[in-house]
Amino acid sequence: MKKFLSLILLILSLNLAHSQEYNWYKGNLHTHSYWSDGDEFPEMIMKWYKDHDYQFVALSDHNIIAEGVKAITISENPLYEKGFEEYLAEFRETGINYRTTPNGIQVQLKTLQEFRPLFEEPEKFMIYKAEEVTAYLDDKAVHMGAINIGEVIAPREGATIVELIQNNLDAIKEQEARFGRPVLQHLNHPNFTYAISAEDIKQLDGERFFEVFNGHPYVNNYGDSIHDSTEAMWDQVNIAYHAMNKPLLLGIATDDSHHYHKFGSKFSNAGRGWVEVRAKELNPNSIIEAMHAGDFYASTGVELSEMNFDGEKISLKVKEKKNVQYEIRFIGVRQGSSNSEILKLMKGPEAEFQIPDDVLFVRAKIISDKLKKNPYREGDTEVAWTQPVSKK
Repeated sequence: MKKFLSLILLILSLNLAHSQEYNWYKGNLHTHSYWSDGDEFPEMIMKWYKDHDYQFVALSDHNIIAEGVKAITISENPLYEKGFEEYLAEFRETGINYRTTPNGIQVQLKTLQEFRPLFEEPEKFMIYKAEEVTAYLDDKAVHMGAINIGEVIAPREGATIVELIQNNLDAIKEQEARFGRPVLQHLNHPNFTYAISAEDIKQLDGERFFEVFNGHPYVNNYGDSIHDSTEAMWDQVNIAYHAMNKPLLLGIATDDSHHYHKFGSKFSNAGRGWVEVRAKELNPNSIIEAMHAGDFYASTGVELSEMNFDGEKISLKVKEKKNVQYEIRFIGVRQGSSNSEILKLMKGPEAEFQIPDDVLFVRAKIISDKLKKNPYREGDTEVAWTQPVSKK
């Protein structure tokens, strides 16, 4: 009896140690401001995310970091003039440089170094230095997130889409090696201008992350009659990666937020997609290391209270919302198949799946019947995606 009690106490202490060692952190890895083509000051954006219980944000403007001197002219539109007045009221004491010109109010933007201390707190909020490396081949757009960088990465050219992506991926990796710190790179909205196909991604060397969901209205997450959805692309790429013994491609959800004054499905607003990362602590390296390990999920609203994989079995539990129904789909690919399928479907807030020997990899999609507030597309409900895993 004493031995049995000792074993129980040991298990409880190990579980307690694990819960104390790891925490869940919510973050958005794709955010734009006045530093490129967003329509808001970085301070107002960071305040919004912090006020809405995010723990980390990457300010990822196009081919620029919030460094040096840059000024913008406020649009002569009551909406944006009011926005400037709200900015002044909120941050006047931080010292805002502005002047009135014949063309409107000109404002000098705060740098990352200047506004970071206003928000960052240990274990509460962190801002990544980031960039959306943006390149084009004719009318095709290739955008790549580079998170935790040291300096601006100039976009590289390529004769084909695959070469263009690979050249910029290599540039990001080169900076990671040069600065000696992890950089998280993700391929953004592959269906934007339908520039990137699953066949393109299959040919890349070193691609680990892509956006399975992006909140911008022009990114075609769901594809069309002749283009696959990003979710279908995800599985197709991983069938190839598994066959080539490459690490599986991992999926993130992001806002790609640009618009902070106009709202609706025609605009790219904050709060549409994010990642929940299980990490030891809130610092740049810990979050990125956890994501490389696949210890995170992507979400548009569904939250998980449990997410475990022991090498054989996946078990999930949803953090339930009142009067909301859930469906958990385990989606995978069987040996010899060229398509993914729903291997198991469970109604309710929790489920588990024992991975059969003939399955190459499995991921879970949790679908709720709760309509998403300010959705990417009208009628969308809140969902979440876990990362694909293979039986060990």
